[in-house]
Amino acid sequence: MLVVERQGLPVGVLVESAQRSEVKLAEATLAMIRVPRRIGRPKTRPKEVVADKGYDSDTLRWKLRARGIKPCIPRRRNALPRAGRRPNLQGYKERWKVERTFAWLFNFRRLVVRWERSHHIFLAFLLIACIIILLGAISG
Repeated sequence: MLVVERQGLPVGVLVESAQRSEVKLAEATLAMIRVPRRIGRPKTRPKEVVADKGYDSDTLRWKLRARGIKPCIPRRRNALPRAGRRPNLQGYKERWKVERTFAWLFNFRRLVVRWERSHHIFLAFLLIACIIILLGAISG
């Protein structure tokens, strides 16, 4: 799982086995975010989480709102209709930046085809790719 900031630069990553549901990993991935500030503790709570329909879960929405995070997750087509107003999905228009970050990561062929058996080695290569992307953003 990957968390990016507003410009599409990676902020946090989490590598798990393919059998785990992404909804269950969302909280653990958000817990990895630590954005340092000049004074005080690092920022650990984003203002908004933009995710695709794979994260459509009332439990996840409830947990995000309990932490003060605005969820921007569209409903699945087969989801039961909910009473009340339609959700505001203005932030979902920016989701292309996440897909662009995945395209940047897939430029590293070793990440596209996962050759490593150990997830620690895969995570190391993923972190190296993220560092290269961030250095490119700083120098470019």
